[in-house]
Amino acid sequence: MLGLTRKDAILLAIVTVVALLAPFILNPFPTNSGFAQFNAGYPDLMQRFAIFGIFAIGFNILFGLTGYLSFGHAAFLGVGSYAGIWMMKLLTANIIPGIAASIVVAGLFALIVGFISLRRSGIYFAILTLAFAQMSYALAYSVLTPITGGETGLQLKLNDPRVLDGALAPGERAHANLFGLDMTSSIEMHFGAWQFTFNTGYYIAALVLVLAFYLSIRIFRSPFGMMLRAIKSNNTRMTYTGLNARPYALAAFVISGMYAGLAGGLMVAMDTQVGPERMFWTASGEVVLMTILGGAGTLIGPVLGAGLIKYMENIISKINSGILHEWFYWMPDGLEDFVITLVYPFVGKGWHLTLGIVFMLVVIFLPGGLVEGGQRLRRLAQGKRAKKSATQTNPAE
Repeated sequence: MLGLTRKDAILLAIVTVVALLAPFILNPFPTNSGFAQFNAGYPDLMQRFAIFGIFAIGFNILFGLTGYLSFGHAAFLGVGSYAGIWMMKLLTANIIPGIAASIVVAGLFALIVGFISLRRSGIYFAILTLAFAQMSYALAYSVLTPITGGETGLQLKLNDPRVLDGALAPGERAHANLFGLDMTSSIEMHFGAWQFTFNTGYYIAALVLVLAFYLSIRIFRSPFGMMLRAIKSNNTRMTYTGLNARPYALAAFVISGMYAGLAGGLMVAMDTQVGPERMFWTASGEVVLMTILGGAGTLIGPVLGAGLIKYMENIISKINSGILHEWFYWMPDGLEDFVITLVYPFVGKGWHLTLGIVFMLVVIFLPGGLVEGGQRLRRLAQGKRAKKSATQTNPAE
């Protein structure tokens, strides 16, 4: 089906169903429950899950398949965002031209950066990509301010040309849309104490995520994907056989950059403002963490890693001392204060500390990321079932 093996088709179906039912899956607690703050089914966060999942999938095509570690992928995310916002300002607020421009411009920029950076490998390649990203950030922040808006960034304004759109009515604001369908429009549904929000922008991002995931499967299973694995396995031996690995690595770099540009274009479609902070080195490091946490070189791993980090960034970071006192109010006063003193550094503004501990544990005990953890649990369950069936089966005497 769709050129996929049965196993890959099942995996694609699971991703599709989870993306479709995300408003239900991410809101397991009633709104009046004390655990409601752990719900993640609101539009902005669900959009981030999908967009950064796409970003991580693209990065995994480069890092997971070829082994080339880039610390500069945020540059393509930012370039794609700027291309998208300018298309919306000059041409139309319809997101299709903006996203297309984001992919094309980011791909061209990745071609230039990759052509230069891939002359080196290992740590030297990583440092070159980091240098390009930081130069891009500096240019956007303080040099190309007429184009990038500098520190304040860019956003849609009433006086933007938008030559393909009609004139706005007095007091009307320009909104990113898909043929008139506003990205911010939502439908709320109530089931008892539960509230579920179905957002237009999220479902468009989720559809793109599913398509991007399908394309990554095809790349992984293609002869091109096998060549990329050969580069990671032994680039020197590949060269000795007479094969030139550089064009394949450059193609992977460009495809990865185009995925980042696509994510940048979707970010503009969901929130029509762009700033240079998207190109800072921390954004490049974040996608590296996403990929390693989920499982580099796996299909679903980067999506899981992106979901985990964005969940911690948006949910764990909101836990403050007041919430902790509500959780531990039943304890004696002295013990309550002691427990809160121990827990508080790991939540709220200290959520990065928790992320660091999780990352350290995954790297030490699960080198294959969350995917390896799932595989171990599955093998353990299968082993227990096999052992149970063996003990229940007695030979005839």
